[in-house]
Amino acid sequence: MNTATTICLAYLSLSAGTLQATASPAAQVHPNIVIVIADDQTWSDAGCYGNSDVNTPHIDRLAKEGLKFNFAFTATAMCSPTRQQLYTGLFPVRSGAYPNHSQVRKGTRSFVHYFKEAGYRVGLCGKRHIGPADSFPFTTVAKDKLAAFVAEPKPFLLVYASNSPHRPWTAGDASQYNPQDLTLPPYMYDNQQTRTALADYYAEITDFDRELATVDQAISLANKKDDTIFIYTSEQGAQFPYGKWTCYDIGLHVGFIMRWPNHITANSQTDALVQYVDVVPTLLELCGIQIPKNLDGLSFANVALGRKDKHQRYVFGAHTTRGIIQGSASYPIRSVRTLQFKLILNLNHTVAFQNIVTRGNGNPAWASWVTAAETDPIAKALVDGYMHRPAVEFYDIVADPLERTNLADLPQHQKEISRLSKVLKNWMQQQGDQGHATEMLVKAHKTVAGE
Repeated sequence: MNTATTICLAYLSLSAGTLQATASPAAQVHPNIVIVIADDQTWSDAGCYGNSDVNTPHIDRLAKEGLKFNFAFTATAMCSPTRQQLYTGLFPVRSGAYPNHSQVRKGTRSFVHYFKEAGYRVGLCGKRHIGPADSFPFTTVAKDKLAAFVAEPKPFLLVYASNSPHRPWTAGDASQYNPQDLTLPPYMYDNQQTRTALADYYAEITDFDRELATVDQAISLANKKDDTIFIYTSEQGAQFPYGKWTCYDIGLHVGFIMRWPNHITANSQTDALVQYVDVVPTLLELCGIQIPKNLDGLSFANVALGRKDKHQRYVFGAHTTRGIIQGSASYPIRSVRTLQFKLILNLNHTVAFQNIVTRGNGNPAWASWVTAAETDPIAKALVDGYMHRPAVEFYDIVADPLERTNLADLPQHQKEISRLSKVLKNWMQQQGDQGHATEMLVKAHKTVAGE
């Protein structure tokens, strides 16, 4: 039996839709739900998450009105797999949507089904990047029809999926940001090209912030603010090196804020570990809808309502390089993280890590980094560290939140590395994930490096 058959047979139960018998006994109301999703916004690039350079007044206001999650994560730092895990409650390999530009397996159900069956209208305004259509039967909502959609009396779930701040960073007014005034994180090489790119990216975040305000205003004008669970999330890291297409926190860590007046405490925050796969069961519980047993995620409704301050013990990451534009022929990455430690396994580390950043125009500053690396050891370390990685990476996230110092070879960490390796491999086995073999099931993109 080949690998593809094994994985498919192991998870034929995905479409069974067996339901748990319980939902939250307190959740007898049917609130509306709005989820506003950015597109490639690094989690920390908002004022309320500590970035004093970028202007995000409406995201910041939402944080003051709701609950800010300090440790929320996607399992993949790529658009299509991220959105499909958010909508299905299933991890990428298990659902089938683990390469970029992919679809879940036929018969997979999403929260569109669960909420429609509970009497909700379920709409999507903006970016899709999901499939097949039967698994995500959203009602398409045009931007000029958004206000009318939320004003109707029947309860609704609305996803507003922006295209910002995805490259090419041409939206917004970049003149409001002086590149010379910006503070660059240590994973970026400091030169004029990087500063200009960062200013353009920040301008697009500010434009996204305007979009969020427009959606929020529509809810208020419909007099539904108190009856609506309003969520903002950043999707995944930006298209800078060490962000999107990696398993570093810059890629997997996401901004996540929930507001529900009179239910969620305003101006609060939590350090509970949560993942995108947890969102579907959480929303179902908050709305009093039965939760399917086959979901990978676990409801964090009690965290949202202030009854608990802990949730997951581990969060996981999986990156599939094969199938992305100008990606390596195979560079599978897997990770597991606790509140303190992160373990990353690069399963084909002897080849160079490649993508549109390194081989194309995916980031306007990268070529200047490569040129600078010929004479500047700082640039060389950043370029080499991105493209050439060891088999094992291990970080103390508390001491080193940007994952700049690999501790994998230190004797004092071997016990924790061994423990987390077992946790990660058990998760992979549960997901039907065979690492490199699973990656090689993916059809190579026509621009794949080395082919």
